[in-house]
Amino acid sequence: MAKIQTPQAVRGTQDMFGETEERFAHVVATFERVRRLYGFKGLQLPVIEPTAVFSRSLGEATDVVSKEMYSFEDRGGDSITLRPEFTAGIARAYLTNGWQQFAPMKLSVHGPLFRYERPQKGRYRQFHQIDAEIIGAAEPSADVELLVMADQLLKELGINDGVTLQLNTLGDTPSRDAWRAALVGYFNDHKGALSEDSLARLEKNPLRILDSKDPKDRPIADAAPVIDDYLSGEAQDFFGAVTAGLDAAGVAWTRNAALVRGLDYYRHTAFEFVTDRLGAQGTVLGGGRYDGLIENLGGPATPAVGWAAGIERLGMLIDAVPTQQIEAMIVLENDAGLGHAFALLRQLRQAGISADMIATGSPKKRYDKAVKQSPAAILRVNEDGYYGMSGEGNDDRLKSILQSLA
Repeated sequence: MAKIQTPQAVRGTQDMFGETEERFAHVVATFERVRRLYGFKGLQLPVIEPTAVFSRSLGEATDVVSKEMYSFEDRGGDSITLRPEFTAGIARAYLTNGWQQFAPMKLSVHGPLFRYERPQKGRYRQFHQIDAEIIGAAEPSADVELLVMADQLLKELGINDGVTLQLNTLGDTPSRDAWRAALVGYFNDHKGALSEDSLARLEKNPLRILDSKDPKDRPIADAAPVIDDYLSGEAQDFFGAVTAGLDAAGVAWTRNAALVRGLDYYRHTAFEFVTDRLGAQGTVLGGGRYDGLIENLGGPATPAVGWAAGIERLGMLIDAVPTQQIEAMIVLENDAGLGHAFALLRQLRQAGISADMIATGSPKKRYDKAVKQSPAAILRVNEDGYYGMSGEGNDDRLKSILQSLA
């Protein structure tokens, strides 16, 4: 009989357990706590969306749409896509549910996303992100609040050391259009020296040439026209308000004039928190203002700003993660006391005390196993019920329960 081959995990996915899962859970729990401090409402979205949600929001020419999306035709003949990012789905939900009446809305979401790309450190084909958005707020104070929130999140995760907030402005529509035209003219004058990728971007996303990593492009990109020469007075005031707000909140930042967003609906603030601790994949958290996205999906002109961060990457950067530890361990001295042990376990857990039981092996081995798990208290149970405790047992909840059993 042929040996049955065990199916392997899909390339670019991972099974999380132990410390990896604890890091993941710690990032999510910290995000949930911080987003509540800022009044962000939680949101759950479908993992699948109509393909048009992403092709119309991200653009057919982008690598995500043309090369990386997991799209398929369902049995009804509709084109469906596993979500590659959150923002487009949030914008779709905002429109289809009539949430305009609640604007401005502060929304947060986390969960799995899917992109077909070469797996590498901190990047998977099924990956997970946390995401925060403010929809319907045109004021620079919304940008400031999101950045202050992101800064606090990173600090509370303990990964702020070596992380730098890089900030840029893309200007308002007149500023961006004038800058884009200047860039197209400049890069056309240097077409013979550009890389193949940048030549393709020149036709579709000329701003993306500015952040090209190809050594061939760097001298040309570094000498390109800068946005500051084309900023309107309104755009200058907006960026000045954002930086002043960050300074007032004590959030350190640095200007990166090469930080861009290639899609035309991005306006004003663009930002990334970056680190050198993840190799070439140095962005920890990034986002910007996308005032034209909802209009691209058929809605009215709606200001919006947001950011996203990879949970796996954040988890990798945590120096130490709190480990889950049992507070009270019950050692069952003999099987006749099993009913008493179950009753005690129930009381402890209902009181909010994490508890478990060791009921196999000799009495000595049971106690040794309990000691190795380093609980705050070890409780002994036999056929007569609870009769003794080892350890500190300083928790008032635990003391109250044990006194009631004495």
